[in-house]
Amino acid sequence: MKISYNWLKQFIHLDWEADKTAELLTDLGLEVESVETFESVKGGLKGIVVGHVLECEQHPNADRLKLTKVDIGAAEPLQIVCGAPNVAAGQKVPVATIGTTLYDDKGEAWQIKKGKIRGEESFGMICAEDELGLGKSHDGIMVLDESLEPGTLCAELFKVENDVVFEIGLTPNRADAMSHHGVARDLKAGLLQKEISQELITPSVSSFHVDNRTLRMEVDVKDKELCPRYCGISISGVKVQESPDWIKNRLKAIGITPKNNIVDITNYVLHELGQPLHAFDANKISGNKVVVKTLEKGTKFTTLDEVERELHEDDLMICDADKPLCIAGVLGGENSGVTENTTNIFLESAYFNPVSVRKTAKRHNLNTDASFRFERGIDINNTRYALLRAALLIKEVAGGTISSDAEDFYPKKFEDFQVFLTFEKVNSLIGQNIPTDTIKSILSSLEIKINNVTETGIGLTIPSYRVDVQREVDVIEEILRVYGYNNIAFTQKLNASIASTSKFEDHKLQNVVGNQLAALGFYEILANSLTTPKYMELSNDNKSTFDVTMLNPLSNDLSVMRQSMLFSGLEALSYNINRRSGSLKFFEFGKTYHNYESGRIENKHLSILITGDQHSESWRLKNEKSDFFFLKGIINTTLERLGLDIPKSEPVTSDVFSEGLNYKLKKKKIVSFGIVNKRILKHFDIKQEVLYADFEWDAIIELAKEQHVSFSEISKFPEVKRDLALLVDKSTSFEEIYNLAKNSEKSLLKDVNLFDVYEGDKLPEGKKSYAVSFTLQDEKKTLTDKQIDKVMRKLQGSFEHQLGATLR
Repeated sequence: MKISYNWLKQFIHLDWEADKTAELLTDLGLEVESVETFESVKGGLKGIVVGHVLECEQHPNADRLKLTKVDIGAAEPLQIVCGAPNVAAGQKVPVATIGTTLYDDKGEAWQIKKGKIRGEESFGMICAEDELGLGKSHDGIMVLDESLEPGTLCAELFKVENDVVFEIGLTPNRADAMSHHGVARDLKAGLLQKEISQELITPSVSSFHVDNRTLRMEVDVKDKELCPRYCGISISGVKVQESPDWIKNRLKAIGITPKNNIVDITNYVLHELGQPLHAFDANKISGNKVVVKTLEKGTKFTTLDEVERELHEDDLMICDADKPLCIAGVLGGENSGVTENTTNIFLESAYFNPVSVRKTAKRHNLNTDASFRFERGIDINNTRYALLRAALLIKEVAGGTISSDAEDFYPKKFEDFQVFLTFEKVNSLIGQNIPTDTIKSILSSLEIKINNVTETGIGLTIPSYRVDVQREVDVIEEILRVYGYNNIAFTQKLNASIASTSKFEDHKLQNVVGNQLAALGFYEILANSLTTPKYMELSNDNKSTFDVTMLNPLSNDLSVMRQSMLFSGLEALSYNINRRSGSLKFFEFGKTYHNYESGRIENKHLSILITGDQHSESWRLKNEKSDFFFLKGIINTTLERLGLDIPKSEPVTSDVFSEGLNYKLKKKKIVSFGIVNKRILKHFDIKQEVLYADFEWDAIIELAKEQHVSFSEISKFPEVKRDLALLVDKSTSFEEIYNLAKNSEKSLLKDVNLFDVYEGDKLPEGKKSYAVSFTLQDEKKTLTDKQIDKVMRKLQGSFEHQLGATLR
């Protein structure tokens, strides 16, 4: 939320520097995230002065250029080449001097420099409206009042306004501070705590009166729960035109583009007092009747953004006798708003049910300044006052007459909250004794009414604008933020307890694996658990019937909980690849969510995603693409780090993978990994191979707890390596050779390693060659050649009989 410092000063007189005010606002809980400067004219017309054209002659080398001499109040007049058709001697004109920065229509800066134009020197520039940001005309140079003195600063002449804008990170509970008046009210309380007493200036509406009753609108509120209060007034004979500069500057400072005086005033009062307003063209209201009601489901309605929307039966609408005009509290209709031809208006100020507005805005994916405030809860007692304030402003800047009484439908008055605050609770919760007089002073400065005071506490009435203060602890929070968190003393003692936990705790194993993956060049990601239901169509593993859906989704793309870790990971890959970062290694610890007939289930997972090169570019290393076996190595080392044996593998059945394997331990699937199907990658616009592994983390933790670490003395006797070049069928995998060797020789065989694979035309058809090394060791003595040869013959025999292998 943006707050203009100049606007703020209309409500409370401050002569502090903006930074000091920003600091106080932050201390009060209205965190100022940034401080920016605003100029009503970009550049502030710095370097622009009034010039008097002394001479104007034809340029000797160009038919469309003029050579002028201009007095800008300096010792000597300037020679300036000008191409405007209306420049003439005797004129007073705006002159941009050398070094001045101007801005084009796209906001790009450029600087005035001394130069030569068709052979003649030019020492400045005579400017048009659009070149200074004072208008859109480029038909010719601006011609100023003849009475102006040369050298007068144009910044003073055109009253350029400089402002400071605070960007406040407003928390959702602080609906009372969603306006300049609300922020000023907090500032007043904060200043009083610093013993600076300031009056809060509230705009007066005492001059309001009804001029005639020629345009009365009948108001009929059908749903009193969704619209507890509705106020409206008619104004005739208005002239819709551009707003005066003071309104435009206030709105532009906080990032709102001015439209016309009527719409601008509704926006002005919205940001001034926090009350949303809506102006209807009264001539477009059929039957001079305003009806507040819901409509049938499926009713079509076109909003101001020219989008036709299908209404829900719970959407509250503002209608006339025949048709809907506006989605209540959210957005107006296309054909009922104010245009340049409007002469009569009906001005609305209402209080709509926050829950209803929030659901309607979410259903239609609309987020407006009005819905932002209604959703959080506005001050119901401010509704009529804001209406009268806006009506007076419209009369001031757009003319017209008040042509009806101020209608006010308010059948059931909202009661203010009553709270009893105990001094003991204040001091125990804050941890420091705060004097009773200080507590009373703070509460009074926040306009919280003190009904009675006893020895134990205070009876309070909470003002209607503080919709978030309903309990004793809420009042204590108010006291503390005004008293100042920085004023609470630190204790000299720190209490702590040491917990005894197992080394197999989830977070500890996560740290072990996370640190290992980070050391291997992986980055940890944290994706949103909310996702789009469209992803359920990408794989048969996911079914829409298993979706855990959100009752009040932020958007359609965030309406279900994820059933798979893959798709949110692919979103992250796609985002980075599209920014020319093509070699990526990601991992994520997270959960998946399923809604089965037996109940809702959450499962913890570790996902790994790899794409692109294995290593960063280097003159020493050959660039190698990450492949299936690179991923398999990462998975094996991860399992080994957790103390798990490398399990047997089986082909993966999931259509997520084009090729892949499952690892199972004790009949439990612990990880699926492989190459992601190109059909899925195409949906994310990924054109390169992606490797993916999905660890069943809950199962892995249970298995890790069952592992027992065993220790053995390092053998004193040497290892021996022998190699075999085996000719096998193409269908034979190294895993089969590995498992057969381990089962054939369990005592002396320590390791089996594949170091070369050859497939070529020099081999028989359907065959391939594996070069395999075998590591042998006896932990009690040195192996003899006879023992080694015996083991190798045994292994060779096993390969020949069970795999049909032969030696090359």
